[in-house]
Amino acid sequence: MHIGKARAVTTEICIATADAVEVRGKDLCGDLMGRLSFTEYFYLLLTGREPTEDQRYFLDLLLVAIAEHGMMPTVQAARMTHAADPNALQGALAAGILGCGPVLLGTSELCGTLLSKARKRVAEGEDADAVVLEMAREIRESGGKAPGFGHPVHRPHDPRAERILELADQRGVRSPHVDLARRMREAVAQVWGKPLVMNVSMPIAAVLLDLDFPPAMIKAIPLLARAGGILAHLAEEQQNPIGFVLAGHAEAAVSYGAKGGT
Repeated sequence: MHIGKARAVTTEICIATADAVEVRGKDLCGDLMGRLSFTEYFYLLLTGREPTEDQRYFLDLLLVAIAEHGMMPTVQAARMTHAADPNALQGALAAGILGCGPVLLGTSELCGTLLSKARKRVAEGEDADAVVLEMAREIRESGGKAPGFGHPVHRPHDPRAERILELADQRGVRSPHVDLARRMREAVAQVWGKPLVMNVSMPIAAVLLDLDFPPAMIKAIPLLARAGGILAHLAEEQQNPIGFVLAGHAEAAVSYGAKGGT
């Protein structure tokens, strides 16, 4: 049974033959290997283009910024899974990645959507400050949380976010989305009645959008970065196993109270 309309099935990413591998129209062995860094290669894979120097620089920067953040639940899940099956590194990595979402890894994708909508309205002639203030009010009145604001650990500032913005200024990346992110910080403070921490997700989205990164792939950056961090924890787990210790502490922290029955 075929679902959906019949169409030609194609890919523009890669083809492997008996004696060669072609990636995005380029010879992997003869052109890419030894010339591109992994960051540059990742950008090529996603977009079909090689990055500019600024795109490469900030993609590197953002991957470094978000790769590691301590003993997060995603890391704990990966290490406990590895403890249960030390031979399944891929399963332990998958366990950690499956837990990467807006609560634990950040809302960069939601920030990108918010900034893109704001940018569209400003491009159509609306005042930037009025746009972000209206959007912040709509979020607040609906009972939602402003994506890219608030953090359980970093106060009064997320040092990663401030460093990204600082380097964006130094490198001259002060384009519409970075500007809107800063305006959104002021709007959120006004609507919530107090300053909220701009976390790393907002400048990640703003910089990527200003550097012409595909909006649909903004979430790919935290995922790729966190995969590296999880693999580092799994390498340590092999040498210093703590997965079962983590599991034991979790069990000890939860009390049992049965309900029902006679």
